[in-house]
Amino acid sequence: MQVVSISSLKGGVGKTSVTTGLASAALAAGIPTLVVDLDPHADASTALGVAADGKLEVARLLKAPRRARLADNVVGSTWVNRAAALDGTKNRVLDVAFGGSLSSVYDRPDLGRRDLKRLAAVLDGIDGYELVLIDCPPSLNGLTRMAWTASNRVLLVAEPGLFSVAGTERTMRAIQVFRQEFAPKLAPAGIIANRVRPSSTEHTYRLEEMKQMFGPLMLAPTIPELANWQQIQGAAHSVHHWPGEAARSTAALYDQLLAEVIKQSREFRPRAAR
Repeated sequence: MQVVSISSLKGGVGKTSVTTGLASAALAAGIPTLVVDLDPHADASTALGVAADGKLEVARLLKAPRRARLADNVVGSTWVNRAAALDGTKNRVLDVAFGGSLSSVYDRPDLGRRDLKRLAAVLDGIDGYELVLIDCPPSLNGLTRMAWTASNRVLLVAEPGLFSVAGTERTMRAIQVFRQEFAPKLAPAGIIANRVRPSSTEHTYRLEEMKQMFGPLMLAPTIPELANWQQIQGAAHSVHHWPGEAARSTAALYDQLLAEVIKQSREFRPRAAR
C-alpha cells in the first residue's frame, strides 16, 4: 500500500484539486483508494460527495488512534455510484476518511513525536487499499507533519509563480529536515505544476525556473488552468465523468500523473528494503 501526502506550504495552489484529480484517475483505473482529508476546511470531503452518515470524522479517530476503527468509519465517495451508472464499472473502491474543523486542534507547531504518530497508528493494519492519498492543510504545522510521518512519499503542488516556487523550495528543505529527525524513509514523490496558463509569459518563465531548480522531481505533464474546475468540484463530480473536451483532456493528464506517482513510489520501495 502506497501512502502519499499531497502538500504545499502556500495556500491557493490547487492542492485539493490535485488530490481529487488523482483520486478520479485511481477510480477510473480500478485502483482501490482511500482519501484521508486532514485539511480542517474538508474541501476534499465535499468534492468527493461525502455524507457523514453517522461515521466519525478523522479528528475523532486521531484522538484515540490505538482504539480507532478506521474501517468502520470510512465513507464511500458518491463518485463510485456515478461511475458504475455511466460506464458500467463494478466493485470499484474510493473511500474517504472525511475531514472537519475538529482536526484543527492538532494543527499547531509543537506536536511531540508521539503525537506525530497518531495518523500512522490510525492507518496501521487497514487493508483493501492499494493507494492512500492524504490531503494536507497548507502549512507545516502538526497535521502536515502527522501526514508525513504516516507516508511513503510527499507530492508537492505548486503554481508557476514567484511565491509558490519559493514556497516549494522551502517545503523541499522542510522534507529533508523532517526525514533526518522523524521519517528516514520519507521521500518526495515529485512536484506537480498546477493551474498553468500556457499563454502566460510569467508562467513559462517560472516553469523553466522550476525545471532548473528541481530537475527530475518536476513531474510531467503539467496541469492547465481549467475554467470550470470549481463547477466540477461544487457538483461533487469526478473530472473523468464530467462532460466536455476540456474535462476529458484534464482527466487524461491526471491518468499520466497517477501512473508516474505510482511508478516512483514502487521504485522507492526496493531501495528502502535493501
